[in-house]
Amino acid sequence: MYKKIMVPLDGSELAECVLPHVEAFIEGCQAKHIVFVRVVEPAATFYSGDYPISPKVMKERETAGEKIARDYLDQVVNGMAHDNAELYSEVLIGNVADSLADYSEVNEFDLILIATHGRSGVNRWVRGSIADKVLRSSSIPVLMVRAPGSEGGI
Repeated sequence: MYKKIMVPLDGSELAECVLPHVEAFIEGCQAKHIVFVRVVEPAATFYSGDYPISPKVMKERETAGEKIARDYLDQVVNGMAHDNAELYSEVLIGNVADSLADYSEVNEFDLILIATHGRSGVNRWVRGSIADKVLRSSSIPVLMVRAPGSEGGI
């Protein structure tokens, strides 16, 4: 049923709580195509207009962020090397939730497997939830895995 799965990761321990579930989908559901995705926000996102940064410096920081993301995803893929599935990695540039939703639809994934803090109510509204934004903006199924020790709620 779920043969092509997208797994967003941000480098955190919380996000990596989905990795055992990826293994389960490979073994139990015969998932064949897994893509680990990390989104790097454009460097301009992190700077206010009060402190102008040259385009060259912004591009250098963005390139450095892409390299860090790629190296991280390569470690994940190599650490999960699996004979029964093809594992890939992809680094995207842009708004995290929008980039994930767009990429999942363009590439026709069957499922998005993503970790969540489990925030709810005002806490989710104030602190935000990428997983919740992906869930609300995606037209494909999203399986949210609550991290051990995470907050209550959905």
